[in-house]
Amino acid sequence: MDRYLSSLHALKRAGLHRARRLYPDHLHDFASNDYLALSTHARLLERAFETVRPLASHAPRASMLLNGYHPLHHQLEECLRAHLGYESCLLVGSGFLGNVALIDALVRKNDMLFMDAHYHASGQFLAKKLPNTRFFAHNNALDLRAQLKTYRAHHPKGRIFIAIEGVYSMDGQVAPKEFYTLAHEYETYLILDEAHSLGVLGRDLGGYLSYYHLKLTPYTIVLGTLSKAYGSYGAFIGACAPIIDFLCNRAKSVIYTTSPSLLDSALALAHLEHLYTHLPSYVSMLEKMRACCAQILGFSTPSNILTLPFGRIQAMLNAHASLLEQGFLCAPIRPPTTQKPLLRISLNIQPQRTLETLSTLCALLKSLG
Repeated sequence: MDRYLSSLHALKRAGLHRARRLYPDHLHDFASNDYLALSTHARLLERAFETVRPLASHAPRASMLLNGYHPLHHQLEECLRAHLGYESCLLVGSGFLGNVALIDALVRKNDMLFMDAHYHASGQFLAKKLPNTRFFAHNNALDLRAQLKTYRAHHPKGRIFIAIEGVYSMDGQVAPKEFYTLAHEYETYLILDEAHSLGVLGRDLGGYLSYYHLKLTPYTIVLGTLSKAYGSYGAFIGACAPIIDFLCNRAKSVIYTTSPSLLDSALALAHLEHLYTHLPSYVSMLEKMRACCAQILGFSTPSNILTLPFGRIQAMLNAHASLLEQGFLCAPIRPPTTQKPLLRISLNIQPQRTLETLSTLCALLKSLG
């Protein structure tokens, strides 16, 4: 116990200690991943509740591979498949479990996995334990090309996987189109984590592929979450039918876990139906928000994530506290999540007066700089 206490004291002295905190409801939320504010629509929650109310059981009963696969799960998978163009779709409990499923099940002994150095911790968690993983410099297609060329020269056979994110959650950068091109050129599988790009990026908010006007291929594997822009909980994998079938038979985080929540699945369905019914208005609002940032701050983002770096942790924490006092909640990010402390600002649609509220926040951020 003493060792844990001493470690906690050291974290506090360094300004790295984290704690759960309850924030008041009156704050303007620019910290969460609820980019489209779908979770604030009470009538959509009521619609989801009415979907679940008449069911004989309102909770999942077992693993999907036993009797836990419910018609609601199938309906949600079909909805995602139809809107996003996947040949097949598989729900999973969370994005973390989705990455565990992909890397643990798909990357076999004689395969090679090339992963972006800033790929999400849920992917690096397993990738770093595999002897056949190589990391390439963040968003650096030239580094990846050099590594692929060298590897293929010595290993003409064997499967290759490339793992990238559509939008990186700690810097808001979009992955370059060249990664898709390299996957095609070297005939590799492309694992595309779209957690922070689906619902916010592209002409139809279809993520990385939509943003660059690219098509799904049999070698494209998409991991998406329901807990970001879609305002619910859980995740999904979209891919060709053999990949999804293989995951159902080999992915431990699919086989050995209870199937996703029925209420969350119903909520995701209600939110997706609402989003695609009102798609033009959401696309327009996101464009206006980015333009607002560019006009006031002098820089913007292609995604829904802005970051403000700081030289010292305490300076970042002071800025966070100052914004709280003025009614704005942004996310304080510190090592080891990122190398340097920063404020992460999520461009979330606000329940009322989005552009006016965002303009005020941008002016405050500019004064911090």
